[in-house]
Amino acid sequence: MIGGLFAKVFQRVPSLLYRVSLMMKPQVVFVLGGPGAGKGTQCSKIVQSFNYTHLSAGDLLRAERAREGSESGQLISNYIKEGKIVPVEITINLLKKAMEETMQEDEKKFRFLIDGFPRNGDNLQGWKKVMEGKADVKFVLFFDCGNEVCIDRCLERGKSSGRSDDNRESLEKRIQTYLQSTRPIIDLYEESGKVRTIDASRCVDEVFADVKAVLDKEG
Repeated sequence: MIGGLFAKVFQRVPSLLYRVSLMMKPQVVFVLGGPGAGKGTQCSKIVQSFNYTHLSAGDLLRAERAREGSESGQLISNYIKEGKIVPVEITINLLKKAMEETMQEDEKKFRFLIDGFPRNGDNLQGWKKVMEGKADVKFVLFFDCGNEVCIDRCLERGKSSGRSDDNRESLEKRIQTYLQSTRPIIDLYEESGKVRTIDASRCVDEVFADVKAVLDKEG
């Protein structure tokens, strides 16, 4: 009888854990910096060492642009080509869907690096409107790097990346968009003490040493 009782309890545990995971809010770190600051490279290294899932807003948008039958594909393509910021509704829906799918597949994966978002005030307001109370933003990981270094890195990357926006004309537009639209968002989070700044002008391993120190401290 006791054995049967334990069996019933253990049968209930997975479903109980599943319900708990549904109540768990995604824990989010926004990863920001100019094009070529090394956000993607560092996020890959973070994923290898810490229990985070990397979601690149840019990669999600490019994948949606390439998806056959996408209603937003051409619109996304036009914005990316011009170095402009894609409408917030599209980006947030892609991010929300990716987080939900990740947590459904593995209940332990509730910590996310959101790379390249929010990129402007509209992005931030859209996030608050859709995700307020549904996700916790722990802090902003800001990769600070000079414009020329960023451009040189992107031009080098463009030789093999196949990305249509890794050319000087698009890059200069992207840098201006970043300075005018994204830097004010970083400054806004700085005012509330939520920015962790990394000198991203150095080599990959030196940058990651500082990133690791931040994440070890933040937990």
